[in-house]
Formats: sequence, C-alpha cells, structure tokens
Amino acid sequence: MLFLAWLVALAASLGALFVGEIMGQTPCILCWYQRAFMFPLAIILAVGTFRGDGLVWRYGLPLAVIGGLIAGYHSLVYAGLVAEALKPCAAGQSCTGEGMTILGGIPLPYLSTAAFAAVALLLSLSTRRSDS
Repeated sequence: MLFLAWLVALAASLGALFVGEIMGQTPCILCWYQRAFMFPLAIILAVGTFRGDGLVWRYGLPLAVIGGLIAGYHSLVYAGLVAEALKPCAAGQSCTGEGMTILGGIPLPYLSTAAFAAVALLLSLSTRRSDS
C-alpha cells in the first residue's frame, strides 16, 4: 500500500510540474498550497517505501489530510459553491478559468482532491499492516 501511495504522490507532483512548467499555466494560490503538501509527500513516501519504514504513514497521513482539505476547498471554489467574498484566487490565476482543466476538461482541483484522498486512503490501509 505504501508503494502505491508513493506512486500516486509522485504522479500528482509530476503532473503539477507538467501543468506549470510545460503547459505554462501559472498556479493559483490554492494550487501553491496544495503543492506545498504534495511535493514533500512524494519525497517522504519514497524514503519510507525504499527503507521499508512501515511507520511512515505517521508523517505522511497528516500531510495528505491537510492537503486534501485544501484541495477539497479548492474544488468547492471551482464548482462555484463558495461565496464570492471568500475566493482566494482573485489576485492571480482564476480558479474557475479554462486554465484549471486538463485532458479535455478534467478540473485540476478535482484531480488534486482525488490524489490526496487516494494517498490518505492508502496510508490508512498501510497503518493496519504496520500495526499487525
């Protein structure tokens, strides 16, 4: 499970770099916050995976949960369910613009939420293995 969690975090990190550096889409503030949680996850989970540290979930799970909360909020902003006054993306890249989609219209905030949820789920499942 830990290896799968690392693969998800790695794919999400590389995807964020691809969108920003290759596609040239400037990340909004909420995207930067999500990156601040996903990028370290990829490193921490890699070290834990290759060292065989079954307790790495203790460090990774809080990052995944907090990042997931930010991504979930970002998804609400993208969906238009957050009041206009609460939108944190007014100064930079629009959270609802076309730049927030990839692969023919899949919203980046939804992908980020799914990635954080997958990592959190996989780390939660790995806690059961390390406890037994």
